[in-house]
Amino acid sequence: MDDSQFEPARVERFVSEKWDDDIVPQLVEYIRIPNKSPMFDTDWVQHGYMDDAVRLMESWAKAQSVPGMTVEVVRLEGRTPLIFLDIPASGPTAGASAAVAGTPGDDCVLLYGHLDKQPEMTGWDDDLGPWKPVLKGDKLFGRGGADDGYAIFGSLAAIQALKEQGAPHARCVVLIEACEESGSYDLPAYVDHLADRIGKPSLVVCLDSGCGNYDQLWCTTSLRGLAGGNLTVKVLDEGVHSGDASGMVPSSFRLLRQLLSRIEDENTGRILLDGLFADIPADRLAQAKRVAEVLGTAIYDKFPFLPGMTPMADDLTELVLNRTWRPALSITGVDGIPPLASAGNVLRPHTSVKLSLRLPPTVDGKRAGELLQETLLRDPPNGAKVTLDLEKAATGWNAPAMATWLEHAINDASQAFYNRPAMYMGEGGSIPFMGMLGEKFPGAQFMITGVLGPHSNAHGPNEFLHIPMGKRVTASVAKVIAAHHAASVRGETTGSAVAADSGDRHGDHGCC
Repeated sequence: MDDSQFEPARVERFVSEKWDDDIVPQLVEYIRIPNKSPMFDTDWVQHGYMDDAVRLMESWAKAQSVPGMTVEVVRLEGRTPLIFLDIPASGPTAGASAAVAGTPGDDCVLLYGHLDKQPEMTGWDDDLGPWKPVLKGDKLFGRGGADDGYAIFGSLAAIQALKEQGAPHARCVVLIEACEESGSYDLPAYVDHLADRIGKPSLVVCLDSGCGNYDQLWCTTSLRGLAGGNLTVKVLDEGVHSGDASGMVPSSFRLLRQLLSRIEDENTGRILLDGLFADIPADRLAQAKRVAEVLGTAIYDKFPFLPGMTPMADDLTELVLNRTWRPALSITGVDGIPPLASAGNVLRPHTSVKLSLRLPPTVDGKRAGELLQETLLRDPPNGAKVTLDLEKAATGWNAPAMATWLEHAINDASQAFYNRPAMYMGEGGSIPFMGMLGEKFPGAQFMITGVLGPHSNAHGPNEFLHIPMGKRVTASVAKVIAAHHAASVRGETTGSAVAADSGDRHGDHGCC
């Protein structure tokens, strides 16, 4: 059976039943586990929740009927665990890939996901909660189902759907890491440790991204980088009476405002440092325009704006570019300020904020961090003690030029399972794994997709997984894996990703 004999209706039926009967119940149990990423649970080893999540997924994978599959939990000392699945190829040998990779077993499809979660966050509806799985219609609420607990289940179900109808596929490797939300700092060590067993992927599938709607298949073409850390302005050794000191002692809050105005225009939100901008490639400009045409005001309607609030620009294409190819600053935390209920008449000794600066995909994260430090630490106002502890300095990712076979496969999958063409869009967040894989496997093609669509609210309250989208993404991955095999037999998967340069593919490691 070649790709032309792929049976979409049969795949769709298998995947839907698999999700309803098996995957959703597993995700319900997974959501109950508060396996927060190490950045948010420094005692994760003692708490054991990460091991609970690993055992759940390991046990499920081992129970699946996939001939020849090996399931292993790999543990490097002092690091979070990683689940490693290796599924043998099925069907004719892809000889063309072997000529490049060395042996037929070296070529593979690499599928990626993660099992660690963001912290609880406040604001959940009364009947919902981060560790409380709730099914409402087509949505499964709870932390981590969509980001990214479904990945191992969807990946293996896609491969099982091919086997159910006898469709051939290349060897498939599934990596499920446990510290993506902390910056994937353990992942490079595992990829190096498993390099010989992984081989040389000619296709990487990542299920940790977003979608503009639930009506068609969306693929991510770029990811922003990230620079940030804790900025502190200290003016006193201890707090003093505000009536006595105000007008004499500069407010740490006011001085911090001055510093932030060095990097951001407070009236428009535009970043003021030229070194944090990048030229936007023509194809990404065209994709942004197309996204604006297809989604319209849904680009920002998905956010829970208060009545009367307006977005940062009127032009929809500009909003898409702001989110994907321009730097933007968020203040995500604050310290040194008491809550209102316990705030006295005190001029506080310091103010600290956590800076989260998103970067264009091709801006070097390390240099961006250095530029932040140079700008914020020079000439401290009023001689205040100013410190910036950088926590993240991650370069983003811009996808290599897409091979013709993959472009056709993705669009065919969208037509088959959504009856609409596929869409391509940059994402505002970062997936650390992508930049690293781009460096290690420069000949690989990438399919970056996911289920995080409108109102799914990953990282926030009321996060949910849109189950029909999960099913369709799973079926689409099956289609692409089948097309990859057919293309490899034709010799079309070798070297295709390096035929054209669509931008810097470097990537350090930062969190989403």
